[in-house]
Amino acid sequence: MTPFGVRLRELREEKGVSQKEMAEAIGVSAAYLSALEHGRRGKPSWPMLQKILGYFNVIWDEAEELSSLANASDPRVIVDTSGLSPQATEFANLIAERIRLLDTAKLSDFIAQLRNYTAVKTEK
Repeated sequence: MTPFGVRLRELREEKGVSQKEMAEAIGVSAAYLSALEHGRRGKPSWPMLQKILGYFNVIWDEAEELSSLANASDPRVIVDTSGLSPQATEFANLIAERIRLLDTAKLSDFIAQLRNYTAVKTEK
């Protein structure tokens, strides 16, 4: 599953609707929603995200959160390290090669470190 897929399922379950009911309401197939929830589809397009936001009647902060989750939910990531240091290329390749070996706790640690680094870097 992707971060967006997890949240989409949570919202759907909170509302008490099936994939079929939601799919009919926003004009897609239940198979598409299932694939979106399970990470077998890439991030939703902007028009699709707007339909989902409208369906759940979410605004402001929650809409921004869903949009951020959608952007962070592409299951097929390409990292272009051309023009970067050899260490950056090695880092990207090691992640690609070994990500399946990392448990949830270690992944959460790495995510927190990278988010913290990004926040510190943008403050300077």
